[in-house]
Amino acid sequence: MAAGRGRHPLTQLDEMSLRYKGWPVAVACLIVTMFICGFGLYGHGVYLAALQQLHGWPTALIAGGSTLSFLLSNFLTAFTGDVLKRISARGLVLLGIVALSASTTMLAWASTPWELYLGYIFLALAWFGMSNVLVATVVSFWFVRRRGLAISLAFAGASAGGAVVTPLLVWLVEKIGFPLAMMTMTGIMIVVLVPIVLVWIVPPSEAAKRAMAGQVADRTPVSGSSGASEMATVSRGMLFRQFGFWTISLPLAMAILVQVGFIVHQISIIEPKIGRTGAGLTVSVLTVMSLTGRLALGFFIDRLEPRVTTAVMLVSQAAALLTLGYADSLPVVMGACAVFGFSIGNMVTMGPLIINREYNTASFAVALGLSNAIIGTISAIGPVVVGFIAAASGDYNMAVVACVVLQLAAALIVLQRGTRRPAAAA
Repeated sequence: MAAGRGRHPLTQLDEMSLRYKGWPVAVACLIVTMFICGFGLYGHGVYLAALQQLHGWPTALIAGGSTLSFLLSNFLTAFTGDVLKRISARGLVLLGIVALSASTTMLAWASTPWELYLGYIFLALAWFGMSNVLVATVVSFWFVRRRGLAISLAFAGASAGGAVVTPLLVWLVEKIGFPLAMMTMTGIMIVVLVPIVLVWIVPPSEAAKRAMAGQVADRTPVSGSSGASEMATVSRGMLFRQFGFWTISLPLAMAILVQVGFIVHQISIIEPKIGRTGAGLTVSVLTVMSLTGRLALGFFIDRLEPRVTTAVMLVSQAAALLTLGYADSLPVVMGACAVFGFSIGNMVTMGPLIINREYNTASFAVALGLSNAIIGTISAIGPVVVGFIAAASGDYNMAVVACVVLQLAAALIVLQRGTRRPAAAA
């Protein structure tokens, strides 16, 4: 490794420099993530309230559209790698922007349930074109040594979406009404995103690719592989048969299931302990710490072993949840929420980093796409699982304990590496 570090000094220096051409790409991905999460994740609550007020539709009808959107986007994400073989990343993002514009337009002016659901289908297509898988793949084209920091920066757009895009949408809805607010935000998105995508989301030059390929060759592989296997792409069928792939996807699915379940039930869990005002404040603490943790750990993540780091975060979240289950002191509850929140954003980042270490560049998008589809589908039942256990037991204590068990089990699973077979021979 010492020899490898001296082989491409210029490229290493470039990645450490703010003038490196990959950083504008990472910033562009941050802005893409900000808009898709602002509209496609945090925006669902805005749509639910506004559409109920406008049309008097049942909550279940509108929420069913949200569920359809999430499930369809999780399914489509598995095919990101296949699509990127046929069109450029920039082209896919532009198609995502078109789909998101169609979605916001349909939702703004929907007057019948079928128009509502068509809007949610377009939203799923937008997620496919602007997803974390696409963003992580674009960033991976440009970074090797500082990939963890670059992905953390790009994924910070999710928190920015909840802090900027959605509150602005809410404010506009109050001022000019839901349809005009959606059209105004759509116009802002197009004006901001299209030039950024056209100018910044570009592949590196051939010379840069060769230099980065040298750095990739310097990495210590998880298992031995031939030169041919480094150029081969694993298929989804191969991934399903690999123990190592499941020790990435399953624990992260369990972890994010717990995170989603806790976030949805957070107020209900904490309000009896410290009151409605205090419980509301913990939501802000969770959000701020998620962004803080993502950016803070990003500066060190490339020096850490990602599986071990994931296990440590899982144990810390389990300890925080256990504390929340039994503490009723305001400072202790706030502190536990801060500890839990620190790892929320980072947990999403760890999947791409582990896959980057254990799969070659050609297989990255395929492995990450399938992993995210599995994680997204399993984690979507988090709110139902927590709610069911709470209802069956009469309070949230058993639900919290179940979440702690899941987190600890996930920590044990992610530490089981499994020997990955060479892609060409799998």
